[in-house]
Amino acid sequence: MTAIISFIAVLLLVAIGYVGGSAGPSVRFLFGVVIPYAAFIFFVGGLIARIMKWASSPVPFNIVTTTGQQKTLPWIKHSKIESPYSAFGVVIRMALEILAFRSLFRNLKTQLHEGGRVAYGEAKWLWMAGLAFHYSFAIILFRHLRFFIEKVPVAVQMTDMLDSFLQIGAPLLYATDVVLLGAVTYLFIRRVAIPQVRYISLAADYFPLFLIFGIGATGVLMRYFTKTDIISVKMLAMGLISFKPVVPDTIGAMFFVHLFLLSVLFAYFPLSKLVHMGGVFLSPTRNLPNNSRAVRHVNPWNYPVHVHTYEEYENDFRDKMKEAGLPVEKE
Repeated sequence: MTAIISFIAVLLLVAIGYVGGSAGPSVRFLFGVVIPYAAFIFFVGGLIARIMKWASSPVPFNIVTTTGQQKTLPWIKHSKIESPYSAFGVVIRMALEILAFRSLFRNLKTQLHEGGRVAYGEAKWLWMAGLAFHYSFAIILFRHLRFFIEKVPVAVQMTDMLDSFLQIGAPLLYATDVVLLGAVTYLFIRRVAIPQVRYISLAADYFPLFLIFGIGATGVLMRYFTKTDIISVKMLAMGLISFKPVVPDTIGAMFFVHLFLLSVLFAYFPLSKLVHMGGVFLSPTRNLPNNSRAVRHVNPWNYPVHVHTYEEYENDFRDKMKEAGLPVEKE
């Protein structure tokens, strides 16, 4: 039911974007300029607010998550990456986590067989789909820089060329378009096909998938089917980046659907689970060294309190303790 509601919500957003792109100049200006500006401001402001909140939160315990032997005695082998002791080890571990999804790569599936026997197996499809999705999305965003820069950098040109090196059809087929849509489709099918995952899935899990799929699908439609005027799109993008917005009349309605869905994603980003992009850097389970046996981790919430020591306790209740037959340190 939550998946259906999320799907209907995205369809309504598509309809709103199409109506806005098919309306008059003032409405097109709203959808082409005002909404993208507002979404970007909300994205930046919301992301900064979330990060500042996380950064100001005290960490009462050293709760680093590890999967290896902590550094102890010299003759015990230390797992330097899985249980980092130094700041350098933490950097390596974080880099592998952010760039290669190391913890997801180590994920195992658990199955209960006949006789109560538990078996563990490899579960790499989720890791591959997640990696393909994130890198494809990043490459697509990087490619789109050509719309916001008058003289396209060589790096963007090279990325564009490598992405379409298969030279399938005209215009050339981008591999990341196919990979992104395929990865999002797999992530959705996994959520509805696996009962355990479907049980814990909420609208907040389905909505971003449908939204990103809609963004990718409208981009594919514009490139290969509806044929949007690229020069007009770049004129709009250059106007937005230079704060001299102009909305050419030659831009089709499908572009406004694409832009509106992207604006919704940007505005929704700080409020959603997608904000883990920034949160992973501030996660105490990842960014702390596992050195609790060598360095004392002081609780930042500690404050001076009056402690009733045992000596004071015994002074107060010595007679009663003797009557009860309890041992005392002082007679």
